[in-house]
Amino acid sequence: MANHELDPLPYDYDALEPHISEQVLRWHHDTHHQGYVDGWNAADEALAANREAGTTDGSADAIRDVTHNASGHVLHELFWQCMSPEGGDEPEGALRDRIEADFGSYGAWKAEFEAAASAAGGWALLVYDTHSQQLRNVVVDKHDQGALWGSHPILALDVWEHSYYHDYGPARGDFVEAFFSVVDWQEPTRRYGEAIALFE
Repeated sequence: MANHELDPLPYDYDALEPHISEQVLRWHHDTHHQGYVDGWNAADEALAANREAGTTDGSADAIRDVTHNASGHVLHELFWQCMSPEGGDEPEGALRDRIEADFGSYGAWKAEFEAAASAAGGWALLVYDTHSQQLRNVVVDKHDQGALWGSHPILALDVWEHSYYHDYGPARGDFVEAFFSVVDWQEPTRRYGEAIALFE
């Protein structure tokens, strides 16, 4: 059975200031993200113990915990990779072209993504939808409610309150704008390229 571990941030804790504070990154990464990793491991251990014992007592709750915590871990890993102190630019190349083709313009995509972020109870995602072979913005509540099966996450924005309340209070929109000051399109571009290679 795999033991899931939390990787370090790909930059220093204070690297995204003043847009995201060192304190928020420490709490968010070291406490919240670590909690999802620990929860995933604990749920896997509970399921393994039940299988060994030949029982399903508590298995349904453990299965639900796997879904919640594993999704939280995967999305947080992408979230960290979608930001950098050198960020704040706009996408270029093939991903930019596809955004313009599927949404009309980068500005139209950004406005729709911001609308998703304002409504989400967890995450706003840009995903590649393998069924319709197009990019879509997705509203995800918690970590696993509202996900589109078969889609590949390209860009992730965490809008749980622990992401921004210390820095921005209830002004989530200000946090979303701050995200675009540090967004780094290198990882989304790589993920888009992988999806296209597999499904088109």
